[in-house]
Amino acid sequence: MTTLQTTCPYCGVGCGVVVENGALGGDRGHPANFGRLCSKGAALEHTLALPDRLTVPLMRGREASWDESLDFIAAEFTRIRETHGPDAIAFYVSGQFLTEDYYVANKLMKGFIGSANIDTNSRLCMASSVAGHVRAFGEDIVPGCYEDLEEADLVLQVGANMAWCHPVLYQRLMVARDMRGTKIVNIDPRRTVTAETADLHLPLAPGTDVLLFNGLLTHLAEVGALDHDWLAAHVSGFDEALDAARRSVPSIAFVAAAADLAAEDVRAFYDLFARTERVVTLYSQGVNQSVSGADKVNAILNCHLAAGRIGRAGMGPFSLTGQPNAMGGREVGGLANQLAAHMAFAPADVDRVRRFWSAPNIASRPGHKAVDMFEAVADGRVKAIWIAATNPADSMPRAGRVREALAKCPLVIVSDAWPTDTTALAHLVLPAAAWAEKDGTVTNSERRISRQRAFRAAPGAARPDWWMFAQVARRMGWEREFSYASAADIFREHAALSSFENEGARVFDIGALATLDAAAYDALAPVQWPCQKLGGGRSGPRLFGQGGFPTPDRRARMIPIVVRSEGRPADNLLTLNTGRIRDQWHTMTRTGRVPHLMTHIAGPRLALHPRDAAARGIEDGGLARIASPHGTAVLRVTIDAAMRTGDVFAPMHWTDQFSSAGPIDRLAHAVIDPVSGQPDLKGTRVQVVAVAESWRGLLLRRSAGDLAFGENVHWSKAPIATGFAFELSGHAPLAELVVSEQALRRLLRAPAEAELVSYSDPKRSVFRYAALLDRRLEACVFFATPRATFAEADRAAQMLGRILEPTARLSLLAGVEACVAHVDKIVCSCFSVGESAIRAAIRAGKFISAAEIGAALRAGTNCGSCVPELKKLLTESAQLHEAA
Repeated sequence: MTTLQTTCPYCGVGCGVVVENGALGGDRGHPANFGRLCSKGAALEHTLALPDRLTVPLMRGREASWDESLDFIAAEFTRIRETHGPDAIAFYVSGQFLTEDYYVANKLMKGFIGSANIDTNSRLCMASSVAGHVRAFGEDIVPGCYEDLEEADLVLQVGANMAWCHPVLYQRLMVARDMRGTKIVNIDPRRTVTAETADLHLPLAPGTDVLLFNGLLTHLAEVGALDHDWLAAHVSGFDEALDAARRSVPSIAFVAAAADLAAEDVRAFYDLFARTERVVTLYSQGVNQSVSGADKVNAILNCHLAAGRIGRAGMGPFSLTGQPNAMGGREVGGLANQLAAHMAFAPADVDRVRRFWSAPNIASRPGHKAVDMFEAVADGRVKAIWIAATNPADSMPRAGRVREALAKCPLVIVSDAWPTDTTALAHLVLPAAAWAEKDGTVTNSERRISRQRAFRAAPGAARPDWWMFAQVARRMGWEREFSYASAADIFREHAALSSFENEGARVFDIGALATLDAAAYDALAPVQWPCQKLGGGRSGPRLFGQGGFPTPDRRARMIPIVVRSEGRPADNLLTLNTGRIRDQWHTMTRTGRVPHLMTHIAGPRLALHPRDAAARGIEDGGLARIASPHGTAVLRVTIDAAMRTGDVFAPMHWTDQFSSAGPIDRLAHAVIDPVSGQPDLKGTRVQVVAVAESWRGLLLRRSAGDLAFGENVHWSKAPIATGFAFELSGHAPLAELVVSEQALRRLLRAPAEAELVSYSDPKRSVFRYAALLDRRLEACVFFATPRATFAEADRAAQMLGRILEPTARLSLLAGVEACVAHVDKIVCSCFSVGESAIRAAIRAGKFISAAEIGAALRAGTNCGSCVPELKKLLTESAQLHEAA
């Protein structure tokens, strides 16, 4: 038996994974998860052999060798650098990188090409937290640890749907609450599943977070809940920050009116915070992805600093990281406004890194942040861009403009493991090693460095990202400076730089790890930084309990925050909020290909409040067109009373590969926070109108392929065990789609030798077709009225690939009845438990807790992310029982 420990490649919780004889499971010894995995992590084994891997370099569509590809990049970079200057080259990288990948890319661009034009998709999720930390603490530092959630008496969740986005950490909080009675306040415009388990939900108006926390600061002062001794010893700027808060927030009634909250709820929140010493504030994208994201962060930090609730057990502000190694990227300077090892572009820091790297041409000023970087590509200032492990053609705001920019850029290089909408725009595509094939480290939300260990060989010619960057650097003339033979070599250099001339000036210091030999690096156990070479400095899971901030005067800074209005104009538009759903990850290159991860939410949906829907004549389950100045999309609608009026929500995962709606970020405006440069991905004003459906369909095929429909057909694709299922809806007559046998064959991907079978009932508007090849069912499609569902589609899906005799063919089509019937929703993806089974178990067994449902059906017993939905079903059942 062979056992290997590695780390999950999804969110920033950083869960440990054990690989034992090829089988994957949670690592019970890892301090982040103690064996738990979320639905995505539990499905990692199903992503190891996904099709369509990139396995060979592709130069303008033809296969090329690594030598040809790398020589070409080096020559072009050298030519562009000499002709147009270093700022004509840019890198756009990813929180999916390992720290070692990040380090080499950053060193090459900033240290040797000589430009700071390297930014990362972490700009889209974590930049506001970084800016807030630096302004308050002097350095980008999360001061607490996961254990604080288990020792707190009050936990605030601000703009964080933990149950879906950080489910393992959420379950740790739920267990702690059951044991110690922790109070939870959820602050979020949407009533998410996370809000369902809170003691108090504050559905504040979007953009009013600063006002709410400024009000909290003034309340703490009024009721005597400030720690004046702490402030006097360790904080500067208190008077200015409190004065700014008082000027912006005259009363609780003012806060309540501006944030559209009940005054008694605001007071209850303020009083609870004031009288509770052990308070943890968890915040995520609802705070960061805003035009005032950095101010929101600092408004939260101000309250913790003023009350002295930081750096001790069960208290402190805590930024929930979105990607597995967003923090590792921040450590090595992956953002365009940072240098490596938490250094800035101050002259002393530039000189220090120059000497350490022996890089005389090091960049001396910040480069283009993500949104500006692609604007520089669009207007020709950037002549060459290397995009690695991310998909900006789908994930950037104004994604259509990003695609246009890449299409006219002279040189686009993309390294990735699978084809994406971004690789389709590249002149040179490089095959990257994927998660299971890479060796290195990642850092999670609590500053814990964990090893990611390879346990599979990379397919074909796929290589680690750090290797590609190092090879290009060597071919550009810097062979000695990039002579790495392994990830361990890079990590040692990274650790050495963190302690170089540090002497306690920077908290990020892992100098104790700089002398690890290959065996010690391979065996490295999860460890939190700082871990200094000489000892005697800051250490342990919590920081700043005794002050000692990394600022010139060693004091934290409270920042005066002036409330900037994000109020809505008086028009008939709605505000688009984008975000994650439970079982999908980023642009679905992995999760979108795993059948059971598509059973909870099978396609993109637009959620809006019943009043907004009624005002626009939009029905639940119908179609709506959503439009902004930057793009349009047609989406199926979910009417959801958990939404605020005036808001709509759409998931950010679906792309052109999975839906006709394409990436929702095509619609997002590119307004950014002026401090952090992070895009406001939750504030785009959109028009939403009903779209009349003419028909509805279901296509089942063994192969995925493309759907060559026009804009009059809405479709979404999901993998199933036997192939792929396409949900279809038409807003033009069906005859335009099935006008000929040729059109049907294209739809069914049926070659000329395939046999077509049809069944029609024009009176009921029911039409069904199947394609068979060598008597095997290759595909079938069912058309019916707009409100139809297809109750026996599961049977048809099971028949794909099977031999069908003549009588079975007609039976199949005649037996798949189109009817208005309940389509079971999967609630627990880990064990494929549907809603109808759960409701039946509640009725039959009279269960009163999620734990009892779990004991009977296993639902909620793995990652626990469905527990809030189980509790909601229990509540609904109890209400029905009382009504009866």
